[in-house]
Amino acid sequence: MLADFVKAWNQGKNPDLYELENAAMDRDDIVWDALNAVAPWAGKTLLDLGCGTGFWLPRYATHAREVLGVEPDVDLLDRARSRTPAARVLHGSAEHIPLGDASVDVVHARFAYFFPTPDNDCSAGLSEVMRILRPGGTLVVIDNDQVNGDFAELLAASSAAETQGHEDYVRGWWLAQGARTSAVMSTWEFNTPQDLRAVVSMEFPDGTAQPWLNANPDRRRLSYGYLLHHVSRPAAQSGMR
Repeated sequence: MLADFVKAWNQGKNPDLYELENAAMDRDDIVWDALNAVAPWAGKTLLDLGCGTGFWLPRYATHAREVLGVEPDVDLLDRARSRTPAARVLHGSAEHIPLGDASVDVVHARFAYFFPTPDNDCSAGLSEVMRILRPGGTLVVIDNDQVNGDFAELLAASSAAETQGHEDYVRGWWLAQGARTSAVMSTWEFNTPQDLRAVVSMEFPDGTAQPWLNANPDRRRLSYGYLLHHVSRPAAQSGMR
């Protein structure tokens, strides 16, 4: 177990319910198209950093030359490793990536580690990612839009933003790292209202989502805004003559 590891309250404690959440995400592929536009991974080596149970590994493997997953929660590793033989899953974290220098072309961190706040500087993880990226390679962090969409409304009513960093601070932090931020509006779409209720209640265990759920008892779909923070390692420069 990594000394600085903290188990996630959602996937870490409720992996089966989080499976429903993953299956509901972005069924129209709006975010996937935006990710591919920012940093295409076809024919490249991609790392899913904080891959959890490995839900997305098979999809990455469809086009990537090599797929790697790194996950700090040892309780999720077996499930991630069983997703697809096309991916290799390793125990590690953003600050301790068990890969060699300049060995990866694209890194995705989906709601993992990169939650900068005044009390939580994520620079160590960013430096580690830059170490394992090849020159010209790109890190893309998939984050919450805290302003736009139904999920942003739920975030605003909860205390979750306190630990994830307020959006103005987060955007400023990434800008200071030389990153760009793209806003993408997508949806969560569940098969039943009961599934939506169960997942939203898991994400907001403090009960702050209850008024929204009570006002929308038959909803199977909610709008969900994403922020994609993307920053690249500088490309290698040829020597001057």
